[in-house]
Amino acid sequence: MPFKILIAEDDVISRHLLANLLLKNGYEVIVCQNGNEAWEHLSKPNGPQLAILDWMMPGLRGIDICRNIRGLNLKIDPYMIILTASKNEKKDVIEVFRTGTNDYIEKPFNANELIVRVKLGEEHIRLQIELSERIKALEEAHQHIQTLQGILPICMHCHNIRNDNESWEQIEDYISRHTEAEFSHGICPKCAEKLYPELDIANKQK
Repeated sequence: MPFKILIAEDDVISRHLLANLLLKNGYEVIVCQNGNEAWEHLSKPNGPQLAILDWMMPGLRGIDICRNIRGLNLKIDPYMIILTASKNEKKDVIEVFRTGTNDYIEKPFNANELIVRVKLGEEHIRLQIELSERIKALEEAHQHIQTLQGILPICMHCHNIRNDNESWEQIEDYISRHTEAEFSHGICPKCAEKLYPELDIANKQK
């Protein structure tokens, strides 16, 4: 599945250059002409994973979008790159990062540099997704452990267990689903003596 990148740039030429460059490098591109349009896409839970935003554009500025996105507490925040004019002073760059921006690129941008920075952002997002999936797996494992440590309703005759869905199943099936345990079947001495007395007698005669 192609990595999705949003571009928000009011300058027509810059917008087309960015879109064509990203498309040639295999990315899926969403193109916006102003900040308000970009905000509509980025504020959605399943919005673009990376955004390249012009600092100054109609509607919301790029840095305003970054600040607002960080306040949404999304599961995984999009990676935000701000396009800035080369004449910006150091204090302006500091302001960019204070808004929660991940990176910035001066205009006019160099194509190779931009792609390298985009790939860094892509790797950052992929690592965040991987970490989120691992945390989810750990939480599920913890929940399974808590379930096994709790009180399990078990039939006193057939020893089936009542599961979370209020249905009954064999204890082997229940434990196999919630753990990595595997079962092998045998017979204990008491059951052997009760069910197979001839085998017990034979053993005593040896």
